[in-house]
Amino acid sequence: MFERSGVSGVTKMNGQAVSPIGGLRGMTWRKKEESRPSAVKTKARIGNWKALLLIMGIGFLLGRAVILLQLLPFTIPFLAVIFKWRRSMTLPASFALIAGSTSLSFEYAGHTTMAILLYFLLQSIMLKVDKKDLFLPVTVFTVVAATRMISLSLQQEASLYHLFTASVEGALAMIITLIFLQSVPLFFERRKHLNLRHEEVICLVILIGSLLTGTVGWLIYQLSIEHMVARYIVLIFAFTGGATIGATAGVIMGLILSLANVAHLFSMSLLAFAGLLGGLLKEGRKLATASGLLVASLLMAMYADNQAPLTITLYESLVAVGLFLVTPKKWTDRLAGFIPGTAEHAQEQQKYLRKIRDMTAGKVEQFSELFLSLSRSFSFHDKNEVQAEKDREVDLFLSTVTETTCQTCMKKHQCWAKDFEKTYSLMERIAEDCEEHGKIKDRGLAASWRTHCLIDQKVVETVNSKLKERDGEKRIRHQLLESRRLVADQLIGVSQVMGDFAKDIQREKKVHDQQEADIKESLEDIGIDVEMVDVYGLEPGNVDIEMVLPQNNYNEAEKVVAPLLTNILNEAIVVKYTEAVSSSGPETKVLFGSTKTFVVEQGVAHTAKGGKWVSGDSFSTMEIGEGKYALAISDGMGNGRRAHIESQETIDLLKRILLSGINETVAIKSINSVLSLRSNEEVFSTLDLGMIDLQSGIVKFLKVGSTPSYIKRGDQVMSIEAGNLPIGMIREVDVDVVSEQLKAGDLLIMMSDGIYEASKMVENKDIWMKRMIREMETNDPQEVADLLMERMIRESEGEIHDDMTVLAARIDHYAPKWATIASPAQNWA
Repeated sequence: MFERSGVSGVTKMNGQAVSPIGGLRGMTWRKKEESRPSAVKTKARIGNWKALLLIMGIGFLLGRAVILLQLLPFTIPFLAVIFKWRRSMTLPASFALIAGSTSLSFEYAGHTTMAILLYFLLQSIMLKVDKKDLFLPVTVFTVVAATRMISLSLQQEASLYHLFTASVEGALAMIITLIFLQSVPLFFERRKHLNLRHEEVICLVILIGSLLTGTVGWLIYQLSIEHMVARYIVLIFAFTGGATIGATAGVIMGLILSLANVAHLFSMSLLAFAGLLGGLLKEGRKLATASGLLVASLLMAMYADNQAPLTITLYESLVAVGLFLVTPKKWTDRLAGFIPGTAEHAQEQQKYLRKIRDMTAGKVEQFSELFLSLSRSFSFHDKNEVQAEKDREVDLFLSTVTETTCQTCMKKHQCWAKDFEKTYSLMERIAEDCEEHGKIKDRGLAASWRTHCLIDQKVVETVNSKLKERDGEKRIRHQLLESRRLVADQLIGVSQVMGDFAKDIQREKKVHDQQEADIKESLEDIGIDVEMVDVYGLEPGNVDIEMVLPQNNYNEAEKVVAPLLTNILNEAIVVKYTEAVSSSGPETKVLFGSTKTFVVEQGVAHTAKGGKWVSGDSFSTMEIGEGKYALAISDGMGNGRRAHIESQETIDLLKRILLSGINETVAIKSINSVLSLRSNEEVFSTLDLGMIDLQSGIVKFLKVGSTPSYIKRGDQVMSIEAGNLPIGMIREVDVDVVSEQLKAGDLLIMMSDGIYEASKMVENKDIWMKRMIREMETNDPQEVADLLMERMIRESEGEIHDDMTVLAARIDHYAPKWATIASPAQNWA
């Protein structure tokens, strides 16, 4: 069977060449795959067998389901649904329906068989016309009505009563078809996040009641199976869905059973009452829900006028209670998770939403880590690599010098073969001296070099010329390094923003039961009855509390509740949002939140050169995120429309980048990079940015080519300045950040160069500007801006020689409209 071929390492097996390792292993693996079915196929086969047995069981019971003594409205709807939903199991379902009808009588079996054959005939015709089964209910109505009409006609002469009976059965079958289309797939489909609508719950109950009609007449020790199972089902729905679902299930079950047997009409009242009581007592767990059925059984048994013996009714209820008590809790919890309005359903939905939220946050965190890794790759520089790069640069430089000097020298062998270390050291020192001073300044070095080299002056001249070329290369290399550093800073900024966003996504409402109770008690002590208090967050600066007040006609939320919360939390609390709970009642939902420690009041004066409409200056004030306020002035190069476009683009870019959450220093560097790269034209603009932290009062000034800013505190005036070139002029901009601590009442003044340089007769403009600001008697920001603008125009003898912009802002402590109410302070840190 095996034989060796002439080629080494190849074996022939049954005449085919096989590799000694890969071939035999591959054949063994294929044989294993062929010899055993996969786990997936086995699981699918088991699932198909289970579905087949379940369909046959349901079909058998529905084949026995008779209502109003003679009607069979369930068989054809079930067959039609199976034909549409799982066509391969239509034949077993047909045999199950016929078997169920046969267990009643051969007459019913014949009727069911005739209806099934007629359905198959009509359905085969309809499939050629309607391939999507859009007229399925109409087909069912036609088959059921025609079969009933034929059956009645064979027994006796046809009449209007027969036509009416057939029409009623056909209409019932058509409605049941629509119900089964909603409920039958629920028995077989496995949906991980099943969310039943109320209509689907009712359809499911109708299907279960229809199945119970197939058990009519089955007794165990004189106890009716349909009664015991119906009460058990009602208990399950009452315990899982509450009073509404329990009562609905009881009414539907009782109605269907009474249609099957008029003697069971009292069951509808018993089951409905039991479902209602059981649902109302569900908070007492299973025993309380079961007691609801027992109470309903006693009352209905006495009320039923001896239609059923009291002992039989009690025994049937006790069996249902026993089945209910031994039902596993995980079954009831799972069913409750499908029914809308239940706590379990809400938990399932929250769990699903939490999973989606965590997945989203995880993706955002992955992107954050990706940008952080990219930033590290751009900014990573090993010290050893930097030193090695310098050594290579020196070697390359000296090699270019020796190519044009030493290669033609007769002492080349002597210098570079015998005295290599000395020659290399001297040339390295010469290059350093020439780079620093432009010539050899060290006399000792010059003397040593003259004695060592025959062409010493030529080497020095070559070194100087090559240094000029290397300076250009170094500038390019430095620009590349700065660009890498800027990209790294931008990536870090994006990473931080995405990381904060991921944390915001994962933020959940914490449990603050004790704090909610304390707030409610404090409000009740002053006579305000609060219906609901929800505390979502108590972090300093980020308090989030929601209440439902009985009314807010006189602004009680702002006048009373907000000051009380301010005193309790030791933090300024204001009303963020109010909304009427309903259109008819006075109840109002109020959202309370933190306000800032400081507030900013601003004033602006703005004019164009020569009094024209378009100014080259642009400005903006904006609140950024939580607790930051930005003031910015940009002055475009020159005047007119072109300068206005330049400065406005700078301001627009700044607003978008700051609002995205990126650090202000990175924002300015990014703007500079964009403006310097967008065209080859000379497009420059200054930028003066002040970022005020409304919680701490610290202001950061970031100035790029701008004039000084001033802070007035009482009689003192401080100037803030930094020397940088205008933005867009060079690709590497160094942003000087100057921080100052503001206090309540401080006045911040920012201006463009048109204001600062308005007076041509003043030599020391800084002292002159401080004196003018100090002499102003008003502290109103708008008045300060207007007075400063007017003074500058007067100093220019009424002429406006340049675009002028003044931006003034006063910072004050936030003061609520109403004084706080004395209340014992609570430490909730």
